[in-house]
Amino acid sequence: MLANLAEHSQVYPVYIEAGLVWEQDEKASLEKFLASLAHPGIEPVTYLSAPVGPLLDSHWSVKGQAVPGAQAPDSEMFIPGRNVLLIALTAVWCSTHVVGRIAIGSLGGNPFPDATPEFFESFASVLSAGLGHEISVEAPFRELKKADLIRSHSGLPLELTLTCANPAGTSHCGDCNKCTERRDAFLKSGVEDRTKYLK
Repeated sequence: MLANLAEHSQVYPVYIEAGLVWEQDEKASLEKFLASLAHPGIEPVTYLSAPVGPLLDSHWSVKGQAVPGAQAPDSEMFIPGRNVLLIALTAVWCSTHVVGRIAIGSLGGNPFPDATPEFFESFASVLSAGLGHEISVEAPFRELKKADLIRSHSGLPLELTLTCANPAGTSHCGDCNKCTERRDAFLKSGVEDRTKYLK
């Protein structure tokens, strides 16, 4: 998404540090990915902090225990308020930096209530009113499945991306729901999977 948007716009990546177990590894992967792109249209990452430990208590995403495995249904991957937090904090940043568009990488098939087009549109309206600054929330890949995305972006260093719920450094665990989803998507896409999996 960053690479696509940077072809036509100046892009300001925002990362929300919420205290989730994979964040240190994810941030390292993000910085490597951006360094490999070296695109003049992509600004340095802005890091904002909003710890969710007190909100989510013993949720697996905070504790790192009982991470949903390969056969777990997608419903177990839900992190309450995840997109609410990501979009709201980014919107506040946008309102103080004269930015009006927020893009989020939600894909087709995402079953969660905070990832629907209706949610994005209505939340953008509320944020615009509350901030006194016009905000749009866009999900440019919302009609694509992960395999479609991999196929159409196979020229990018996708092995530098991280989509694991229980990583070890920049390696994927190979056991979680997200790793299974990633492996399946690469198989369906017909693109070589150069991801490092521990199992």
